Amino acid sequence: QVRLVESGGGLVQAGGSLRLSCADSGRFFSSSVMGWYRQAPGKQRELVASITSSGSTNYADSVKGRFTITRDNPKNMVYLQMNSLKSEDTAVYYCKADRLYGAVYWGQGTQVTVSS
Repeated sequence: QVRLVESGGGLVQAGGSLRLSCADSGRFFSSSVMGWYRQAPGKQRELVASITSSGSTNYADSVKGRFTITRDNPKNMVYLQMNSLKSEDTAVYYCKADRLYGAVYWGQGTQVTVSS
């Protein structure tokens, strides 16, 4: 059973920073595309950032220049460094793994609340 476990969420003031972490228990982490998504109340889940096995990254326009996604393949970890946080970044953040063999896994989510 593959599990993705997020951590690092919390309450932060606008302009502050948080670092989210996601631990992947699966065997094929290094070849997976990993992503961070978020869902605010009343809104659809949206892509925040993704990173391929080779390290290529993709960001939502709303977070470019503020957020950075990285991965540590030996540790089966993916991170999201969030700087200059805004109230509109408030959401539940989810980690997602897309395996080469087609399976998709989601974490349980971690709440990020930015107070203005």
